[in-house]
Amino acid sequence: MATGSRWVRGVCGASVVLAAVAGTTGMTGAAGAPVAARPEVTLVFDKNPADPSRSTLTVHRDGQRQARYRAGSGDGSTDDCAAGRGWLPDGDWRILLKDRRFKGGKVRGYGIRLENMRCAGGAATRTEMFVHSEMHRDGGQGDDEPRRWDGEADYLSDGCVKLRPDDIKDLFARLDGLGWPERLKVTG
Repeated sequence: MATGSRWVRGVCGASVVLAAVAGTTGMTGAAGAPVAARPEVTLVFDKNPADPSRSTLTVHRDGQRQARYRAGSGDGSTDDCAAGRGWLPDGDWRILLKDRRFKGGKVRGYGIRLENMRCAGGAATRTEMFVHSEMHRDGGQGDDEPRRWDGEADYLSDGCVKLRPDDIKDLFARLDGLGWPERLKVTG
């Protein structure tokens, strides 16, 4: 990950799982000794149909949970084809960019940009989807919306996955240490 480069732009939401294998298996090193495979790191967004603003984003390493964050997606709608309000469609979303100082229209500061993906019904393609929070580009809190986290209502989004500011900062630090997956898996 290149810190400080532009990686993300937009707004996102829904249950998503990000997965990647950092390395390969079956390789040999010096003198033919087996090289240990790097751990598999996955990121999963598990949508909560009863309350989309009380969904979870979980980091796993080799199948063991490393961190769990409360997250929201959408404005309460479970219609994954409803652009600008419904939660993210299920699927494996490729991570396009990650940035701690992103400067987009709605997304600023820490953000993870996801690929475009068609909704379950195929009626629409969801674009400009992110994992993000509410903050200034430098990661600090603003004086008013949409750059200040006020509480429960801030888990709502235009469809992106939203985390508390401290949680997205922790997520970046954790994935810097564990290794970044290539995909986010959304389930629910």
